[in-house]
Amino acid sequence: MGARPQFIKLAPLAPVLAGRFNHLILHTGQHYDREMSEVFFKQLHIPKANRNLNIGGGGHGAMTGAMLAAIEKYLLQTRPDFVLIYGDTNSTLAGAVAAAKLSVPVGHVEAGMRSFVKDMPEEINRRLSDHASDLLFCPTAAAVKNLKAEGIKKNLIRSGDLMFELLHRRRATIKKNNRPLKKHGLQPGQYLFMTVHRAANVDCRDNLEKLLAIIEQAPLPILLPLHPRTRARLGRFRLLKRLERCDRVVLERPMSYLDTLTAAACAQAVLTDSGGLQKEALFLGTPVLTLRDETEWVETLHQGNRLVGLDPDKILRSLRRLPKVPRISYRINGKAPSTIITSSIDRYLSGK
Repeated sequence: MGARPQFIKLAPLAPVLAGRFNHLILHTGQHYDREMSEVFFKQLHIPKANRNLNIGGGGHGAMTGAMLAAIEKYLLQTRPDFVLIYGDTNSTLAGAVAAAKLSVPVGHVEAGMRSFVKDMPEEINRRLSDHASDLLFCPTAAAVKNLKAEGIKKNLIRSGDLMFELLHRRRATIKKNNRPLKKHGLQPGQYLFMTVHRAANVDCRDNLEKLLAIIEQAPLPILLPLHPRTRARLGRFRLLKRLERCDRVVLERPMSYLDTLTAAACAQAVLTDSGGLQKEALFLGTPVLTLRDETEWVETLHQGNRLVGLDPDKILRSLRRLPKVPRISYRINGKAPSTIITSSIDRYLSGK
């Protein structure tokens, strides 16, 4: 693994895996900024990676290719019995291909998720990774259905969502933390929390200008931690100063996991193009407006998530009448995702 969403999935699973297996952690280095990597390991008490490949930045092909070669070398050195990959990043795909080429069984955590947008890099990564995997850990019933529709019908495990498991364990800590609100003088329910980083939204000047228009028309202050990619694109298109001049926005550096969750939990609503934050906010009870025209998490559309794209009128209407958020469970048939995944790997390796 190598990116923020993968660290979050690893956190509740790592201690359970270590209780049954000799568990090695390989960090590709895809997220290398301290706020996007190191702080997650510290706050979530994730064991230090056994190896960090320090491969970050560059184009998709160069990054994935470099990871593939380095992961293959590591697997040849360590000779694992099983490889776990997480989510839908370049690290995911490189890990899947490297292991499959060496005939090492692969388990994909968060298998079966689909946005059905084929030119989205994450969609390519998740589809190819699923078809290279031996065990497919599906967080939702829709994920199982997607895989069956693609002809994958063996070793599908409805595991539930590790992210929800982690949030359940950390809920009390999230509620006690007042750091991000105190820092900016914000009051619970009196601001909006926004994150944006998807290539489709930030690599296009027109779409960035739409985002700025949304921010400038917002009825409440917006707390916006700027992803490094987003800041770079704003600078390239000479739009950063316009954003900085907007009196509706509170700009912040990338926030720690705990501060992000507190900011989301206390906001009136979350506006995001992140797949992970959509779910995190809903689990914490905050309505979500997704700044995309689709979501791979289709069940969230019945749990308080609304697709709004980059349409200012649709967003302003939605903010006037926010969707309600029901209580969400993280267990499947009374079992935690970390337990389901670990026991499934155990049975697979023992041939049961």
